[in-house]
This record gives sequence, structure tokens and C-alpha cells, in this order.
Amino acid sequence: MNSSAPVPSLRAPFMAATLLCLFLVSSLSLHAQRLPQTARPESYTLTLTPDLKAATFAGVESIDVTLAEPTASITLNAIEIAFRGVTVTAAGKQQKAAVSLDAQKEQATLTFPEKLPAGKATLSIAYTGILNNELRGFYLSKTARRNYAVTQFESTDARRAFPSFDEPAFKATYDVTLVVDSADSAISNGPIVSDTPGPAAGKHTLHFATTPKMSTYLVAFLVGDFQCTAGEQDGVAIRVCSTPDKVALTPYGVEIARYVLHYYNNYFGIPYPLKKLDLIALPDFEAGAMENFGAITYRETALLLDPKTASVHSKREVALVIAHEMAHQWFGDLVTMQWWDNLWLNEGFATWMENKPVAAMHPEWNMDQTVAADVETTLNVDAQPTTRAIRAKAETPAEIEQMFDGIAYGKAGAVLLSVENYLGEETFRKGVHNYLAAHLYSNATAEDFWGAQTAASGKPVDKIMGSLVAQPGAPILTFGEPAGGKVTVAQKRFFLSPSIQADPAQKWTLPVCFKTGADSQECQVLTPGDLTLNAPAAQPFFADAGGKGYYRSAYAPSNYAALVSSVENGLTPTERISLIGDEWAQFRANKATTGDYLNLVAAVKDDPNAQVVGAALTGINSIFSQVAATLEEKAGLAAWIRSTFGPVYARLGAASDNDSANARELRAQVFGVLGYYGKDPAVLDQARLIAEQYLADPASVDANLGQTALAIAARNGDAVLFDKLQKVFETSANPEIQEGALHLLPQFTDPALLQRSMDYAASGKVRNQDTASLFGIALQIGDNRELAWKYIQSHWDQVRAQVSPQMMTRVVASTGNFCSQAGREDVKSFFASHKVAAADKSLQHAMERIDGCIELRTLQEPNLKLWLAAQPK
Repeated sequence: MNSSAPVPSLRAPFMAATLLCLFLVSSLSLHAQRLPQTARPESYTLTLTPDLKAATFAGVESIDVTLAEPTASITLNAIEIAFRGVTVTAAGKQQKAAVSLDAQKEQATLTFPEKLPAGKATLSIAYTGILNNELRGFYLSKTARRNYAVTQFESTDARRAFPSFDEPAFKATYDVTLVVDSADSAISNGPIVSDTPGPAAGKHTLHFATTPKMSTYLVAFLVGDFQCTAGEQDGVAIRVCSTPDKVALTPYGVEIARYVLHYYNNYFGIPYPLKKLDLIALPDFEAGAMENFGAITYRETALLLDPKTASVHSKREVALVIAHEMAHQWFGDLVTMQWWDNLWLNEGFATWMENKPVAAMHPEWNMDQTVAADVETTLNVDAQPTTRAIRAKAETPAEIEQMFDGIAYGKAGAVLLSVENYLGEETFRKGVHNYLAAHLYSNATAEDFWGAQTAASGKPVDKIMGSLVAQPGAPILTFGEPAGGKVTVAQKRFFLSPSIQADPAQKWTLPVCFKTGADSQECQVLTPGDLTLNAPAAQPFFADAGGKGYYRSAYAPSNYAALVSSVENGLTPTERISLIGDEWAQFRANKATTGDYLNLVAAVKDDPNAQVVGAALTGINSIFSQVAATLEEKAGLAAWIRSTFGPVYARLGAASDNDSANARELRAQVFGVLGYYGKDPAVLDQARLIAEQYLADPASVDANLGQTALAIAARNGDAVLFDKLQKVFETSANPEIQEGALHLLPQFTDPALLQRSMDYAASGKVRNQDTASLFGIALQIGDNRELAWKYIQSHWDQVRAQVSPQMMTRVVASTGNFCSQAGREDVKSFFASHKVAAADKSLQHAMERIDGCIELRTLQEPNLKLWLAAQPK
């Protein structure tokens, strides 16, 4: 599916003792939310009857359990459930249960008159529940035409739909029956095995095949008038489903899913175990997608697509999300982490794996470059003042929800990539197969995985992964001048902020791979005690072959100069992305100047790869918004952008139907920087014309260029364009075009139009899942930030009512775009009196980002002035 404060120094033993007592009480409370191990479920039989008009449902459930010891009570999870009757049958005797609820722990305890013997028992439960509007549990998803009843259970919300042992290690089988309106269909994890009329008039009963053993959070049931496009691969029935008005956008997903399923069957050497695989687009869905076993759910934008009008970016992203969730059918569904502290065993693996089938299916998309750029993003996340280890403690639902972050996904995936690069793809694949085969339909830990890799490779994967998984942060490796076949190396934790001093005791064991030729490398394991490594003879000296290492690199001045001078002919595209990322990190840490970074950008401006140029332009975006503080500085930077990238755009020429995917993206990127930051008059005029053409007929313009032109036009747009975009959002049946139009509304810099976009976001006319994005986008734009923040503050109750609880954390996170002490204090003061659930880490990171921006501007703005003054006029 889709970091912590330092401990203050304590001045007195009394304070230390008090804090310890509070910690112990807190810890006991947290652990008390875990269920006892007395009862283990073996199978569930569920019959649910949803009433979509009344927004309620009735449930009848039986759970076969095994009792480890005699007991007079059984505790399971339940919240927002009304129990109507509970009995237990054990040793041939039936007893009624008394039910006591603990809403804070989200638990129900069933107490019996007589103690149950150890062994088999069956719980029978009748209950009712609500179809909520919170996008979790069993909830309502709505269109203008009708309601749907759908589910989202990860991480701890199955308990809202049926009383359950709602922890990942309590795996069981599920026998699901849905009683629905005669005109409706239903989807669950297994295929339909029977469809019978009744039991009441106007109803029919759908019974689904029993599932394999799986965790509660992977159960799914969806009710409505879904329509599907069907396909088949390797004996598995594949469907992509949607609301009826969007079924024409489902074939692309079928094409991707068929390819990915066959690829994964071959790669894992373990066939997909179910008879069918459904991928379902839901109108209201908070996450990007959810890997329910055999019934994967998606946001409409993450699954539905028209290839004739879609951008390369959208095609790639839909393919990646499909591949990510399908990877979970093995990593997460077949083999599940023992507890949420090892969430990375699900999300990190899927993040690493998703790129492989997409790269094989579409080599023209240069997925290795996308992966390299993602690694750079993750390294920056991991260099914030506070971050967390890949494996981290999480006990409460709120703590578990905060685990779904850039560490569980990005860092874990990058670490796996690094280890795979060190071992070799085939050796690593064998380790993956052995790990999965040893834990099918069961649970696993981090040690299980790296133990399998160590055994398969005979290399110290356990020490490497133990080091990378257990420690927060990432190292920077500082290399000396190679001499005599050796090179000195020093490692320490890297922080983007130069004011933070790393703990000298923190060291890593990790593979370092040196470039030895055009496409060759030599990897060595760096341990905490190593001060030198063997240096290759190849020139230039480059210490991150393929851009796959999980570390930052710093070079001696002469070596860095050699790398820059040969960046276009001595390094591969992924290595160029790595070098750009390392130089950006040095710039942020005040080890390099603004001019040093922009000179590197100039060195790669003619690079033929869109991802390389895109990596460089990311830094320009940050310099423009975070370092340039005056109109004069922004104008100087804009002039440099025009003089540097204007000739590049001219050489790329006009768009053509014969353009490669890379050429389309590259042209759009250069056009975008010239219009958005360069304010090039010719580009601004062209953007208005292309935007009008794209709005009139999306198929008439290359989507990459058309969407970029529309963004430039919106930034400088009037009420006429605003009205057109609002109409597109309200009338289009294409999710990509619809969402694109919506996200442009808060980018208009006219204050009156920005006010309209904020009113619209808070009006209830935008889905809860999308409202937070509008406020977040407005807060990202310097010209709009102050007005948007004042609006949020003055309309707080209205904003909260329109944003789902989980998405509110994104609104909090977006306040991190401020870059002044006054802004920081305002944000801090506001959220001190306007608490947002489960947003403590988001607020902490927002404060850190503001501090980082203030520090960056203070240190680098003078360098920018000097560099601009030295540029040709």
C-alpha cells in the first residue's frame, strides 16, 4: 500500500526516574493493545448484508479457533461493531458469551460461564456495523449516480467490518458470502462459486471460494455495479474493473497485469496461487492502492488510463502501481511480516520489485534511471535531522499508520537494490525464492530474509542488512586520492544540515562498488574498522557504479573535477544522476556553493536522457524557491535559465508523432523550466496556445507537452482559464485529465482565483481523498503560501470536515514549505492549539524542513549573489 525527536538531556536523577516511570507505563499500555496468544484463528465464515442506502450492514460470523490452554475468555479486535449475540462451542458444549468492549484498545472480550478446554472451539457472532465515510474499514464510496460499499483494512481496520484477530500473524482462511441487491454484483478475494436468489425479495446471495491462509488486513469485499475488462495469463483469470462510466479505460491495466503476472511467476519460481486476480478502481480511496489477496483495489488515477491521451509519466506510474501491488501477492500476501515493525518486508520489497517487470516490458522508459532518481530522493529523506531505522517499534494503530513512509518504501527498496547489485541478480533471486518457499502462507522476520540471502550467496548479507536495517540515516563516504592501488575512505552519518554533528561511533557495514569500465564494477564490503579499500585503475575514479549504492560519496577536488569534465562520456546515465545527487547533498551541507551545483547542471544540460536532466532541474526548483529570496535574485536566476536551456529547447525541435518516450519527456521538462522559472516570453506565448489546444482536444497534442503547457498557463492564468479547468474536473470521465485539472486550480497566482480554489477545496464538491492535495499544492507555491495558510487557519473546522483523518497529516506536512522564522512560529503555534491525530511526526518534520530552508538560505544566498554577478550579461 501508501522519524523521532532527540531525547533531551536530563538535569537531575529525579527527572530521569520520572521519565522512566512514564515510559514504562506508556510501554505497558502500548503492549496491552496486542492480543493475547491464548486463541488462534484457523478459519472465518462471514456472511454480510450491506444496506447501501441506510449506510449499515449486518454480519453473521463463525470463527474456528485453537485454544492453547483452558480459558474463560477470548479477546479479539472490534470497533464500531454492535454485538447482537455471541456463543462458543467447545468439546460438544455451547455457551453464551458476555461481551465487554474497550473502545480505546479497539478490543472486545468474550467471557463464558464455564472455562473452555484447550483445543478446538468455534465462535458464532451476530452483529451490525456502519458503512462509514472515513475511507477505512467497510465504507461508502460514492458517485453522482449511486453508492458503493467497499473495504480498506490495512493496517488495523478489518475490525470495523467483522470481529477478528486483527494482527498479521493471526493468519486464517476466509469463507465469504455477500447478500446484495439483485442488480448489484460483488467482488471478494476468491471467485464466485454460487449465486442464488434471496433470501429476501430483490436480493441475491453470492458465495466466494475459500481463501488461502492470510492476514485479516488482506480480506476484501466490494459491492456495486462494477464492470470489467477480462483477460487471462498462465491459467489465471484477470479482470480490471471500474464504475460503468469508466470501463473503457480498463484495457491498459489488463495488458500490464498479464505481463507482470507472467514475469513474476518466472522470477519467483512460485506460481501465483489463486485462480483469479481482480484489479478494481474505486471512486473514493485514500491510499494509492491496496494489495488485497486476489482483489487489489486502486484509486482511479492509479489504474484507469487512456493510452491515446496519457502522458509517459502517467503510463509509467500506472504500470508501476500495478506491478507494486501484484508483487505484494508474494511479498505480503503469501509471506507476511510477523509484525508491523517489519513492514519493510512488504513495502520495501514491492518498491524494489515493481521496476523489474516494467523495465522488461518497456525498455524505452529507462526504468534504471527512474530507480536511480528515486534512490537520490530517499537518501535526502534519510538525511533529515530526525529519521528512523527501517525496522522500528510500532504498537498502536496510530504508530503503525506512521510506518507507511519513505523509509519503509524508499529506503528499504534502495537497500535491497544495493545488496542485489553486490550479490548479482541471479544469486539474489535465488535467495528471494528460498525465503518465499520457506515461509509460504506464513509469517517471517527480517532475520529470515537476510539469513536466506546469506545462505544462498555465502557472503555477509546478514551483517550488511543488519547494519542498514537497524540504524537510522545513511553514511557519506569521503574518498582520498587513489594511490598505489588503494584509496582512503572515511565514513560518518550524513545530514543535510551542516549544523548537526554526526555521532562518530555510528558506522555501517555495506557494499561499495567502484566503476571499473563502461559497464563493469568491483564491489567490496566496507566495515566500521576499514580505513582503506582497493582502488580500481579505471578513470575517472567513481565510487558508486550504476548509482545503486546506499551512501553519499565525496571526492578529493581533483577527482571531482575529473568527474565533472567527463560526466557525459565517462559515466552512465544512472551514474550521472548519482553524481548530481551527491553534489546537491554537498551543496545542502554547505560543502559546495550554489555556483558549484549550477555549474554541474550546465555540464549536463545537453544530456539526451530526460531523467538526468530532470534530476538536475530538481535542484534548480529548490534554489529558486529556497535560496533566491529577492525579486532581483529570481530575475537573475531566470535569465541564466533562459540562456542555458533556451538553446537546448531550440535543438530539440517541434514535437513529432515519431518522438521516443524519452524525447517527449525531455522536451516537456526543458519547456517547463523555461516557462515556469525562466519566464521566457516565447515559451509563455507558446504555452497559452498549446494549453488551449490541449483543453479543446487532449488527443491533438503530445500529453507530456500539453500538461506542462497547461501548468505554465495556469500559473499566469485568468478567470476564463480557471473556469475551463473547473469544468474539466467536474465533467471529464478520464481520471488523469480530471485530476490534472483539479491540481492546477491552486496554482493560479491571482489572489482572487487562489481564494476561489481554496473555497472550492473546502466546499464538499471535491472528494475527501483529494482535498488535502489542493491545500498542499497551494502551500508549495511561494506566491500562494501566505494566503493559503491564512485560509486554512481561518477555515480550520471546514477544512478538517472535508479532509479524511489520514490525509490531514499531509496538510500538516505541507506547512514545511515555509522558509522564515515568522512562518515557523506561526505553524508551531497554530498546531499547538489545533491538534491533528497521528500527525506528530509530520509536524516535527515540517518544523525541520523550515529550519533547513532558513539555514540553507542564510548560508547559500550570498553565494548565489556572487555567482549571479559573475555571469555574462
